[in-house]
Amino acid sequence: MKLQTEIPLTKAKHQIDYNSQLLLLGSCFVENIGDRFTYFKFQSVQNPFGILFHPLAIENLIFRALSDAYYTEDDIFYLNEKWQCFDAHSDLSANTKEALLANLNKGLKVTQEQLKQASHLIITLGTAWGYKNLSTENVVANCHKVPQKEFSKDLLSVGVIQESLERIIARIRTVNSTVQFIFTVSPVRHIKDGFIENQQSKAHLITAIHQVIKRRGEGYSYFPSYELMMDELRDYRFYAEDMVHPNNLAITYIWEKFKAVWVSETVFGIINGIDIIQRGLSHRAFNPKSEQHQKFLKALESKITSVQKEYPFMKFNL
Repeated sequence: MKLQTEIPLTKAKHQIDYNSQLLLLGSCFVENIGDRFTYFKFQSVQNPFGILFHPLAIENLIFRALSDAYYTEDDIFYLNEKWQCFDAHSDLSANTKEALLANLNKGLKVTQEQLKQASHLIITLGTAWGYKNLSTENVVANCHKVPQKEFSKDLLSVGVIQESLERIIARIRTVNSTVQFIFTVSPVRHIKDGFIENQQSKAHLITAIHQVIKRRGEGYSYFPSYELMMDELRDYRFYAEDMVHPNNLAITYIWEKFKAVWVSETVFGIINGIDIIQRGLSHRAFNPKSEQHQKFLKALESKITSVQKEYPFMKFNL
C-alpha cells in the first residue's frame, strides 16, 4: 500500500561535485539549500546581496555586477538609524554610509567573480509580487520599513518574469557560456500577500520558468522544491511555527531529493565523512582536558588533514 504520491525525478546530466563552482541567488529557501552546500564544504557562494525574492531584484544585481555599476551615496538613504539600499536585503544595512557602500560593492564584486567561474547557478524565485517606489518608478528588492504609501504593489505578469529571466540568461552568457541554470520556486508561503494571491504568484513564477526552459532546452533545468512541499509533504507538521516556512525536517527532505538529482554519487562518501567531522566539531566535551577528549581531538584533526590533502580549499575551525 502506498500512502504517498511521489514526484518523479531524473538524475541531472551535469552533476555537482567538489570541483563545481556554485552560485545561489534568490529567496530565503535558496539559503536553506545553500547552507547545506556550505556545511558539506562545497565551493559555493550564496546571496551576496542577501535574500532577493523576485526576478527583477536578481536581474538588477546581475546586471550591476557584470557592468561594474558600483554604488555611490546617491543610491542609499538613512532611515531608522541605519543606512539602507532598496536593491539589497537589510542584512547589508549598516550604521554608516561608508560601511553600507563597502558591503554593497563587495557584494557586486563577489557576484561578478562567481558568475564568471560558476559551473552551476541556482536561482530560487519567491514571489511575483513587487513593490514599485513611486518616486523612482523602480521595483525595489526590499522596502526597509519605508511607509507603504511610497510604493505601489503590483503582480508581475508571466511575460514580465519570462523577459527578466531571458535578460538574466543572455547577460550571464556573455561572461560564462557553460554554466548550468537550475531554477526552482520557493515553497515558502507568502500569505501576507493573501492566500489566493500567493498561489497566483507561484503560478506566474512556475509558468514563466517553464516557458524559458522550453525555449532554451539543454543547460536549463527546473527542480520542484515547491511541488515537493505542496504534494509529498502536504501536512502542517512540515512547517515551522509560523506556518509559513518549511521546518528543518522538510528542508532536509527536499535537500535529499535535490542531492539525489544534482549531486554526483561519487562524492557521497566524502559528504558522509565531512558530516562526521562537522558533528565532531560541534561536540562539546564534559571535560575538555581529559585524556579521552584529547584522543578524540587528535582523531578529528587526522580526519580533517586527510580531507584537506584531497581538497585544500576546505577550511575547518578545530
